[in-house]
Amino acid sequence: MPVAANAAVGESPRFSVFGLIGDGSSYSENAAYGTDQSGKLYSPYSVYAEAGEDSLYKKDSVEYAAKKKAVLAETKKRLANIPGYVEKKKWFEVRDELTRFMYETRGAATFLAKTPAQKKAATEFFKAIEKVDGAARVKNGDACLAASKDSVAKLDAFVSSL
Repeated sequence: MPVAANAAVGESPRFSVFGLIGDGSSYSENAAYGTDQSGKLYSPYSVYAEAGEDSLYKKDSVEYAAKKKAVLAETKKRLANIPGYVEKKKWFEVRDELTRFMYETRGAATFLAKTPAQKKAATEFFKAIEKVDGAARVKNGDACLAASKDSVAKLDAFVSSL
């Protein structure tokens, strides 16, 4: 059985155009550009508030830094695998090791590098990894081993600067 309309005696019909013209109290207008929010929104088209003190994500939180440092520790383990792959001439494995987990490495290093010296050390590490990848592409074992050792040294230098 259909439900009766919810009308009140003496009340005129409500209407609203995008919550801006007419009666904006209707819930069917999807918040009318954030008019139902308690705080200022990021943009008129967003349902999220500006980042502030009560936000869940805090960029300088210790837990995020610890996760990024764990990524760098795992990166060092992965870099230790590369000389074994080079000796066996497993070039795809070298390149795969550089992309499989170490996709997160650049983001972690960029997140942790705060000073210009740390940013420079991170950039040097990135260049060393790119040399390893380049040498593996052309199957140059000696250059790949040298670049691998250099990348480990540059990673250690970056981590020690943190």
